[in-house]
Amino acid sequence: MPEQTRAILLHFSEDGCILGPHTTHAGADMRFDIAFVGHYTKDTIVYPHVTRVVDGGAFNYGAQVAARSGLRTAVVTRLAPEDRHVVAELERLGVRVFARETPASTCLRLIYPTENLDDRTIELLSSAGPFTPEEVAGLDARAVAIGASVRGEVPLDVVKALAAQAEILALDVQGFLRVARDGVLTSDGWPGKEEVLPLVGVLKTDAVEAGLLTGKSDRYEAARRLAAWGPREVLLTHSGGVLVCRDGAVDEAPFVAAEVRGRSGRGDTCTAAYLSRRLTASPREAVTWAAAVTSLKLEAEGPFRRPIAEAQALYEKLRKA
Repeated sequence: MPEQTRAILLHFSEDGCILGPHTTHAGADMRFDIAFVGHYTKDTIVYPHVTRVVDGGAFNYGAQVAARSGLRTAVVTRLAPEDRHVVAELERLGVRVFARETPASTCLRLIYPTENLDDRTIELLSSAGPFTPEEVAGLDARAVAIGASVRGEVPLDVVKALAAQAEILALDVQGFLRVARDGVLTSDGWPGKEEVLPLVGVLKTDAVEAGLLTGKSDRYEAARRLAAWGPREVLLTHSGGVLVCRDGAVDEAPFVAAEVRGRSGRGDTCTAAYLSRRLTASPREAVTWAAAVTSLKLEAEGPFRRPIAEAQALYEKLRKA
């Protein structure tokens, strides 16, 4: 069935009412520090004893971090009209939102069968469809982060367009490994990665994904193997923390959440925090900052909403440890 969509830039009043469409693509009259490209996702999170529905999407988790860090932030996303409250919240933070209205938002069901929050099954219930080059045309940002949920959400022509426009292109491998089979997301290799990886400045992966791609169970070896395939830096998260590999050297920092209550969005938050600090700092400083922000995010479901001063205080502790 052909998709019917309407391209709009959603602007909202304080009470969430649409003030009117402004453009059909991401061309803008200002240069952003950072931009995020990816679907909004409505996430139904199923734990052993409780089920919750939260607003997800890498763009949402990422923009919350960047905006609260004081960066000029933009997002390019796709979502259904009934989910526009997410856009309203971001705009109140000063984020410029370029959204394409679609018949349905991408809806995911994330099932955590045990207390091990790295053990999960993700079901794809609906999709907002693939981005087009027109939707990112003219996007002017120093760094652009692609955060897709499933292969095909951000096609190769869109990746190439963004790589040509940004100083730093960050990309999360999950949106290129994952495919839907009988409604369940599963990792199925990455056809065409040789064409994409040389375009990437920061490649985000987790330890499991890195192992699947490289055949290496040791995360340090896996990160170095991924880096040898073309990306300038590899950012790898695992249950205990995050590491970055650049030019063969590895810097890392631990996650130190008092209690883990918000596993979903861990990688998206970490990527955004790393990129936000990497614009002006070394990989070592940036990965420590990412660990601090992500640790605080892990303590609650949904995006990072803590005062940035708390992240700064935790960063100082980790830096001195």
